[in-house]
Amino acid sequence: MTVAAIREYIGVPRDSVENFGGKQIVYASWDRHLLFAAPFLLCLPPETRFRDLVEGPLTALVQADPDAAALDWTKVEWLKDNQPWTPDFDASLAANGIGHKDQLRFRTAGLNSLSAAA
Repeated sequence: MTVAAIREYIGVPRDSVENFGGKQIVYASWDRHLLFAAPFLLCLPPETRFRDLVEGPLTALVQADPDAAALDWTKVEWLKDNQPWTPDFDASLAANGIGHKDQLRFRTAGLNSLSAAA
């Protein structure tokens, strides 16, 4: 469909890192757990230690899942940019190479109770 504009349209992205007051958006999703329809959206300072992300907001967000009580974060398989990845739990998000609007995925072997297909 053709669009006729009365003047030149200049799109201005509203979700650039400069608009978050020193924080950045990080997406996180738990593979094969359909209780969560979309990745979690977290707004965190880049200085946040990865351990604090996991033990704080991520642990709290997954609590609704029946598998959450059995989740062992030391055995989680992580993916960043859809590639296997091993985070440094004691380093910051920035030191782990996690930037604005990056998505982290995690898999938990044997904990897939809400999966459509294992």
